[in-house]
Amino acid sequence: MTKNQGFLNTPAPCTLTGHGVRLEPLSLMHDAGLSEAARDGELWNLRVTSVPEPGQAGAYIQTALDGLAAGHMLPFVVIDQASGKIMGTTRYHDIIAPVARLEIGYTWYAKSHHRSHVNTACKLLLLTHAFDSLGAAVVGWRTDNFNFASQRAIERLGAKKDGIIRHSALRRDGTVRDTVMYSVIAGEWPEIRDHLLYQLKRHAC
Repeated sequence: MTKNQGFLNTPAPCTLTGHGVRLEPLSLMHDAGLSEAARDGELWNLRVTSVPEPGQAGAYIQTALDGLAAGHMLPFVVIDQASGKIMGTTRYHDIIAPVARLEIGYTWYAKSHHRSHVNTACKLLLLTHAFDSLGAAVVGWRTDNFNFASQRAIERLGAKKDGIIRHSALRRDGTVRDTVMYSVIAGEWPEIRDHLLYQLKRHAC
């Protein structure tokens, strides 16, 4: 049995840049920009997402910052490098230091950036930092059983489906969802990295 020594470096706020996007530590100063990104497509109306409703971006950010203070979240704002405009947000969450595990989630982008290179670029930056800088042993994802777009996006990254947790979490509308779990382990990362770089090359980013 292999003994796990935890992360090589403790997850901490940082800026990740590349492929046309910049991930900066999320802060309350991003309230207005995040609200504008959510209005692009009125994403809060989607049943299977956690996008903040109008007037709730500040509370959404504060919850993420509370998770940062507690040591189990590391939230980012997603910014277009060329324009400096906020496109969305993402974060590490469910950070479990003793086993060098973290998950990527709470990810959403303004509708005008859907089906673009942005998600692939962000995932490449986050996975590179997780595996190469932090020394993560595994990176996971979780999504609503009815969020088929999210499931397809995670599977396009090359992540493996671990299974489904039944009746596991409340949705915005008060119904209870099943949660689909995915992961990439450290040994799979080199192939995943090459796959993501290939995808971005096709987008010329």
